[in-house]
Amino acid sequence: MTLDELKSGNECSIKKLSVRDKLGQRLMDMGIYPGLKLKVIRNAPLEDPMEVEIDGYCISLRHDEAHFIEVEYNEDR
Repeated sequence: MTLDELKSGNECSIKKLSVRDKLGQRLMDMGIYPGLKLKVIRNAPLEDPMEVEIDGYCISLRHDEAHFIEVEYNEDR
């Protein structure tokens, strides 16, 4: 499952980033890396961008960026 498939309120753990080059480096610079837990705060009305909470701060990602972030959905929350 990838991050762009999750809905508002869902929590997950990042399994892997399936992108390299500039976008992969940009995601890592924003604090997105494997093992991190995050929560989807909201999706924009037209689904792009999405807001996620990571370690107490919020960032916005486009769905085409979030598609490269493989996650494990935490259903128990």
